[in-house]
Amino acid sequence: MTYAGDVTPTEAYAAVTASEDAVLVDVRTRAEWSYVGVPLLADGSLPVLVEWQRYPDGSVNEAFVDDLRAAGVGEGVRIYFVCRSGVRSIAAAEAATAAGLGPAYNVLEGFEGPHDAEGHRTVSGWKVAGLPWKQG
Repeated sequence: MTYAGDVTPTEAYAAVTASEDAVLVDVRTRAEWSYVGVPLLADGSLPVLVEWQRYPDGSVNEAFVDDLRAAGVGEGVRIYFVCRSGVRSIAAAEAATAAGLGPAYNVLEGFEGPHDAEGHRTVSGWKVAGLPWKQG
């Protein structure tokens, strides 16, 4: 593993709400933030929002680490990366770790989690765990 590890959405929420030395970073696209929703922190604020891949073409954000730093994410801060289902967040955690940021963690299951038998994202993830979020 080339990053600090994997945590559940509940563990990530507990970590970022209990410490000023921890930050939640949502690496989904602007379209996902706008139309699907975003996680909220205990005080109702948004996490750091930095796209791992650009919408609509899906290209990797070559300035990802620079964008993290510009958003105030510095060395020595525990970073919890969340995406839709826990795939892009692994790549983000690996990139942050390689750049000397972190420790960096992947939030398992992501914001929406995997599909159920009918193709809906109702199995697991931030939303299904009952953690705070907003849409629109």
